[in-house]
Amino acid sequence: MFDFVRKNTRILQFVLFLLIVPSFVLFGVEGYMNMSDRGQVVASVAGTDIHESEWEAAHRREVDRLRESMPGVDPKLLDSPQARYGTLERMVRERVMQAAAEKSRLVTGDERLAGELQRSPLIASLRGPDGRIDMARYRQLAAAQGMTPEMFENQMRADLSSRQVLAGLAGTSFVTATQAAVALDAYLERREVQVQHFAPAEFARRVTPTDAEIEAYYKANPQLFQAPEQIDIEYLVLDLDSVMRDVAVNEADLKTYYEQNVARQTALEERRASHILVTAPASAPPQEREAARQKAQELLAQVRKAPDTFAELARRNSQDPGSAARGGDLDFFTRGAMTKPFEDAAFALKKGEISDVVETDFGFHIIRLTDVKAPQQRSYEAMRPELEAELKKQQAQRKFAETADSFGNAVYEQSDGLKAVAEKFKLEVRTATGLTREPAQGATGVLASPKFLAALFAPDSIEKKRNTDAVEVAANQLASGRIVAHQPARTRPLAEVKDQVREQLKLARGIELARKAGAEQLAALKANPGAANLPAAVVVSREAPRDLSEPVVEAAMRVDAKALPAFTGVDMGSQGYSVVKVVKTLAREAAPAERAGQERQQVGQMWAQAEARAYYALLKDRYDAKIRVPRPGPDEAAQATR
Repeated sequence: MFDFVRKNTRILQFVLFLLIVPSFVLFGVEGYMNMSDRGQVVASVAGTDIHESEWEAAHRREVDRLRESMPGVDPKLLDSPQARYGTLERMVRERVMQAAAEKSRLVTGDERLAGELQRSPLIASLRGPDGRIDMARYRQLAAAQGMTPEMFENQMRADLSSRQVLAGLAGTSFVTATQAAVALDAYLERREVQVQHFAPAEFARRVTPTDAEIEAYYKANPQLFQAPEQIDIEYLVLDLDSVMRDVAVNEADLKTYYEQNVARQTALEERRASHILVTAPASAPPQEREAARQKAQELLAQVRKAPDTFAELARRNSQDPGSAARGGDLDFFTRGAMTKPFEDAAFALKKGEISDVVETDFGFHIIRLTDVKAPQQRSYEAMRPELEAELKKQQAQRKFAETADSFGNAVYEQSDGLKAVAEKFKLEVRTATGLTREPAQGATGVLASPKFLAALFAPDSIEKKRNTDAVEVAANQLASGRIVAHQPARTRPLAEVKDQVREQLKLARGIELARKAGAEQLAALKANPGAANLPAAVVVSREAPRDLSEPVVEAAMRVDAKALPAFTGVDMGSQGYSVVKVVKTLAREAAPAERAGQERQQVGQMWAQAEARAYYALLKDRYDAKIRVPRPGPDEAAQATR
């Protein structure tokens, strides 16, 4: 069937054209799109479904964003079931908040949206020397996220509206000093404990299994002694470097790019200024703002009379705690670093000049320009190599999209090998052996990509040895592979793994014996507490666990303080068993005043977070939010959640 499709592509294109065009006429574009497969429903909020395709797209955007901000991050972490499920949870949360905002008529007006865009560091980086936003770069920024500028602004408007849902709750949450003390005393109290640990390794050393026991354990647990499924492959990688080899930059374009770059460099002029600030927030009453203005005018008059006293006047009168002690010095800054009225005034001054009173949302400023650092202008010859590399990269990024489509078509149409595709795109056919379904320890590049490995281990790839589809393994990087040898998973023969079976059996017996010995010791101590012969007591807390494991400390803290001294046991599975005697409770050590204030603030933040979580849970119920795929377990890092 697939061979027929490949050999008769043009005929099928014509037939499909005859089939598809009437469907557009009868049903319209929207109806036709609705018939496309969007995948299963993975979640729903307020009667609106979230489909698998939306989830995949959102996760790809999240992965691309994280890769851009953290280039060294392990790709396996970004594409794990837990990470994918986290993306779905965030999507559901956003939908719940949007539904709540719409229900409560919480809207974001144009003025607030404009203000938020003005304050955004990302948008500030797009401003040119004249202070205007470079709209071409703005469109590129939105396009990089798969949006138009209008879509970007609408999403920001929706985000701002959604934030208002919890803003009122966070603003009214508070914890009194007494409440904070009660919570901290309970959580951070200290306890004097004696701990006896029963380690499996000690008991395992006493176990001597017979050959019959080893064989029985081997037969009962074949999954522990399997050689994993393995493949040997050949593969191709299409990335920016491979596309860039065929990109040539002409001299005229380079010179134009140099002139543009010089203009940008000039825009990075740095200025150093000092200021005197009389604070009066924009939200302050008019009379308070007017009083602050008058005070600033009086200080300006003093500065005009004696400019050399500016630093001393700033130390005595400026209400900016960050700069007053330095005589108002703000160090060097570029355009976009300061609020716009301040920036406009500072960049309009000449060195040594003092501004009039400048009004901002923070209050009223008197600015003195103390230095100007103009960027060094480099010659065309000096900058040519780096400009050529930059321009080639930009052109390669534009060319990559069309090359990627051709590459994807080629590996599909010539699916019985990669040699012809490699010759067409001037790529090297690479090889790898002994690959498993999981990336190997220390694997890098495409061989560390779970997506690529999943494509290689797909049934069609294994059974028919066909090329995989072109898989996007990173930004601007595609890979296609083909299996040349496949070895199914198998249980290794007993003779090969007998020593491993013996050690596994000894460890399993050691765990059982440690658990049994610990439980017997606990029962004996509860029956006759006076016979206890435990290690020396230590004082522990959740804040200072000493050398004890978290489960042991937590178990000790959960013992009823009214029934001390008391015994408890902690089964830690493969880590053994611990018997704990809680001798007495000790009050937590008093914290210094500064730390006590920080602790109270932290309790307040945790309280606010708990209230927010509770309110969100209420909203989830109210808007019938449901996730319809199972949450991955801690050991499912390699399994798909779909």
